[in-house]
Amino acid sequence: MIESRPHAFEKERIRELKSYSILDTLPEEDYDSLTAIAAQICGTPISLVSLLDERRQWFKSHHGLDVTETPKEYAFCSHAITNDSDVFIVQDARLDERFHDNPLVTGNPHVIFYAGVPLVNESGLPMGTLCVIDNEPKVLGESQVRSLRALAKQVMNLMTLRLKSLELESTLKVLGQRNRDLERFATVAAHDIKSPLGNIQALTRLLKLGHEHVLGEKGNEVVGLIADSSSQLMQLVDGLLEYSHTESLMIDNKVDVEIASLEKSMSGMLSYEANKQVRFITDLQFIRINQTILEQLLINLVGNAIKYGDKDPTVVTVEIGLKGDDYILDVSDNGPGIGEADMERVFNVFETAALADRFGVQGNGIGLATVKRVVSKLGGEIQLKSKLGEGSTFSIHIPR
Repeated sequence: MIESRPHAFEKERIRELKSYSILDTLPEEDYDSLTAIAAQICGTPISLVSLLDERRQWFKSHHGLDVTETPKEYAFCSHAITNDSDVFIVQDARLDERFHDNPLVTGNPHVIFYAGVPLVNESGLPMGTLCVIDNEPKVLGESQVRSLRALAKQVMNLMTLRLKSLELESTLKVLGQRNRDLERFATVAAHDIKSPLGNIQALTRLLKLGHEHVLGEKGNEVVGLIADSSSQLMQLVDGLLEYSHTESLMIDNKVDVEIASLEKSMSGMLSYEANKQVRFITDLQFIRINQTILEQLLINLVGNAIKYGDKDPTVVTVEIGLKGDDYILDVSDNGPGIGEADMERVFNVFETAALADRFGVQGNGIGLATVKRVVSKLGGEIQLKSKLGEGSTFSIHIPR
């Protein structure tokens, strides 16, 4: 008996075989079906999917054979994976010096005829073979050899699919952990924001209660706006805290939002922005939606329009209406506009169309990416129409 020489890249081959996590797994119908077909096509009593590790050949499928593994030094398959041909055939092992005294030939299962096709992965390394075995000499026809090659490819496809599934599962676990980490971070950050906001609210109340006569009419108005803005921001933070616990609130917790109050709130935020106007146009009195979501969308879109406005005055128009089963929110401005090449890119996180806002500050691109993600979660869509020098319109369709 002559043992096979090791494969030229044996260490790499073993490492990749183990990456499939297939050794010593339970039988699977897909593999058993292929060995049954191989045995039938080739007219042999035995067909195997044989995988070779450091010390043995292990059978993922063993049609016509009761054992699940044999020592590697006896394996015909170890010769097959180091052979230059894509199919290794031994017509009569009793007449071959490499196998005539092999225990698998002289004893059970009495291997006389052997034909094996290497299972070669994407790296070009053989993991094992799909082989057929008979207890008497045999010759395979060309069509039988072609069929055996085709079946071996299907075995390798199954193994590749297994590997891809394992890689996907691992990636999903990593992403899941990152999402959980992000949720925890968002929760901690939101709580950290609430503390100084609470201080701002307390200080504004103190100013209003104890220093009204000192502040005067204009000062009291400013303090009132600070109180209103901090209260609105506190509500937004509370909403974000809820969303860090469940995404279902993106659709649930709908209320009738009064558009007049919404307009007053948005206008109040900009009351001390010189030559900046926000106008609401609608025939509706209420819009039934999650209020925090609606405010988040408008704060991002209206805020961007003001931030990048280059006209005097800067005018932002918010139109709210119904079209079929959808709410339509159109936010238009008379700003610098967005070039056609940038229209898709502006919705990508960390990408902006403008180099800097009117204060010379570079944006981070998170706002529009957030708007698009939120609208998508609500089952809606957002479209952008714009022309350089003439402004932009963001049109949002949200199912009622």
